Amino acid sequence: MIEDPTFYFWAIPAVLLLGLAKSGFLSGFGAVATPLMAMAVPVPQAAAIMLPLLCVMDLASLQQLWRDRDAALLRLLLPAGLVGIVLGTVLFGAVSAPVVSAVVGALTLMFLLQRLLAKKPALGEPPAAPSRTWGFGLGVVSGFTSFVAHAGGPPISAYVLPMRLDPVRVAATMAVFFAVINLAKWAPYAALGLFDARNLWTSLVLAPLAPVGVWLGVGLTRRIASAWFYRVAYLGMGVAGAKLLWDGLGAL
Repeated sequence: MIEDPTFYFWAIPAVLLLGLAKSGFLSGFGAVATPLMAMAVPVPQAAAIMLPLLCVMDLASLQQLWRDRDAALLRLLLPAGLVGIVLGTVLFGAVSAPVVSAVVGALTLMFLLQRLLAKKPALGEPPAAPSRTWGFGLGVVSGFTSFVAHAGGPPISAYVLPMRLDPVRVAATMAVFFAVINLAKWAPYAALGLFDARNLWTSLVLAPLAPVGVWLGVGLTRRIASAWFYRVAYLGMGVAGAKLLWDGLGAL
């Protein structure tokens, strides 16, 4: 396994942060986890180490949130996400992780700017339903960026958050979506040679931390006021977008 203390200095907070994001609380911050771990190892290695941990988190979040999922929304998003996984497999190596990070970061910040400038609905008026075509497209982007750098959160959040669903329903829907997406990555990652004994042993050492953030975050998501849930979610998207753009441009 990796024995360098510098790696664990970055990896431990990255795993805890990702667990909180997987629970729905601090959801936008999840895209920062892999870049944090990549401060000590290359991005493909960080992604390979993260995948088994993500699956542990998925099991914990599904156990807590499965009954609250939005089945109709998942019927739209899951096929799109799987298309993104196929694209990620085909284009892996042709599109570098820094380019993906920079593009996702820029698009995330543009989405937030659009949200700030958009006309707010009148008091008591429900938000306009986003286009299903837009949702399918963002689902594909989310699957692709999740495959390349585990950064699928911002694109899918750009579609789901404007719906202003109940926070627990948002968290549950995201949990099911990414559980399927992460499971679908295993075979392509193995075929691409991203798994080796060193990475898997490192994942095993970090595994006890994986559900901790999820359990803590689910409790907070069930208690936080809806307005604050969305404020934190949009703040997280802003931080993630800036971090992804900065890292992507810095590595080009």
